[in-house]
Amino acid sequence: MELSILSIFVQNLEFSVKSEIQKRRTFAIVSHPDAGKTTITEKFLWYGNVIREAGHVRAKSNRSYTVSDWMKIEQQRGISVSSSVLNFPFEGCMFNLVDTPGHQDFCEDTYRALTAVDAALVLIDSVNGVERQTIKLMDVCRMRHTPIITFINKMDLDGRPVLDLLDEIESILKIKVAPFTLPIGVGKLFKGVYSIAENTFHTFNKEEGSQEIIQMSGPDDEHLVELCGENWVAQFREEYDMVTGAMDPFDHEKFLKGEMCPVFFGSAVNNFGVRQLLNAFAKLAPPPMVRLTDKREVNPEEEKFSAFVFKIQANMDPKHRDRTAFLRICSGSFTRGEKVYHCRSNREIRLAAPTAFLAKDKEVIDHAYAGDIVGINDPGLFRIGDTLTDGEKMNFTGIPDFAPEFFARVTLLNPLKSKQMAKGLAELSEEGATQLYEPLKSPIPVIGVVGELQFDVLKYRLSAEYGADVALDKIPAYGIRWVSGPEKDLATFSSEYAMDCMLDKERCLVCLFPNEYRLNLALKNYETLKFDQTSQV
Repeated sequence: MELSILSIFVQNLEFSVKSEIQKRRTFAIVSHPDAGKTTITEKFLWYGNVIREAGHVRAKSNRSYTVSDWMKIEQQRGISVSSSVLNFPFEGCMFNLVDTPGHQDFCEDTYRALTAVDAALVLIDSVNGVERQTIKLMDVCRMRHTPIITFINKMDLDGRPVLDLLDEIESILKIKVAPFTLPIGVGKLFKGVYSIAENTFHTFNKEEGSQEIIQMSGPDDEHLVELCGENWVAQFREEYDMVTGAMDPFDHEKFLKGEMCPVFFGSAVNNFGVRQLLNAFAKLAPPPMVRLTDKREVNPEEEKFSAFVFKIQANMDPKHRDRTAFLRICSGSFTRGEKVYHCRSNREIRLAAPTAFLAKDKEVIDHAYAGDIVGINDPGLFRIGDTLTDGEKMNFTGIPDFAPEFFARVTLLNPLKSKQMAKGLAELSEEGATQLYEPLKSPIPVIGVVGELQFDVLKYRLSAEYGADVALDKIPAYGIRWVSGPEKDLATFSSEYAMDCMLDKERCLVCLFPNEYRLNLALKNYETLKFDQTSQV
């Protein structure tokens, strides 16, 4: 009898865990800068009842800043410089949303964030159409076969023709489109959107800030003419016929493979079309998906816990000088206080206070499940790419590492702040956006970044968070190479190229070649050495 009761309890527990996993929707929002990404994030949070008022990217005195742009420098510049994680419930689902930087100078943070999600929302500006950074981000999504939902924003502005926008998505982003809604009118004469599947018209009223959902018999319903005017309806019907007649119908399997994307139209700043979009994510986006390791595939509904670190953030709470490691849970579940295995260090650690996020605000949680993104306190143990398991030795794959393209020497302006600078450089480099190097022949540290705006962020954060004011002296460089090979040849090389050689955080030898000639000469004279364009550690 006792065994039977125990068996029922275990079965109920397993069902409960699987049920929780199926509720998870983990996605990133990606776009070109100024497409409205952070604005739509705020609207999602409002619908999830986690904020009372949506903020504004460029807030004035009587307006709040956005939740996701929590750094002072983000608020000052009106751009996101770091990805932020936001957890919220909606329609029976638990969403884990990653708001990513749109600017190309911070793209490495976005690329890593895409490894931690199961779907992506691609935001397109109706005025500018498909832009450069969106193309790059879409390339990453395509490589990972990430399911995509597209939202064409700013329909209340005079933008591009609807069919041109849809054609751009297909031809430039190389993905089939399946419009779920179509706009009627544009700019100041934007009337609303027609839902193709539901045959409903959603009215747009900017002044009143409200919308009405009106059931239609179909696109030929004469009530549309009364609401929108004959000319706009005629154009809409032409676009409707083109979309439904010439384009492939929506195929959910193709969507899950990243081959087809549903398309929605709206205006995020006016909160129009956002709820439809969020409903679509709840219904269409996949729950946690199978992930690859260097040993095997990991199914999210496995009983055993597994996760990986995709981001490290220092000083989310400047008062406590904290470091937070962001974990994507890939399988199973865990309870607060459980011990897990840290594969790289080959040791057990206790997850004492896992946290859920609302950008910089954190809340300690007792349980988390596959699909969730949680934070854990990092005493300096974790690195990006680390794997945590129940005990199995394996490593999740596909987490990118980027070679810097821009370099600078860091000079401390106040010699009394040397400890603060050293600590700041070390901790900020652990986040992955800044690479720190130790020159062989100079005491002045060198930093490398993917985008030049990272220099401004580094200077600001060293000053604001560590009290260390620095000057950055940019170094002309052709390219960086990680050098490996026989010790004798390495010693000879590092002696000849001493002024250009440095050690990275793993104490590996790197050479910053000032020009192509010096690189080619090294390749010719040191055939026994390998010159890799990125770290192999």
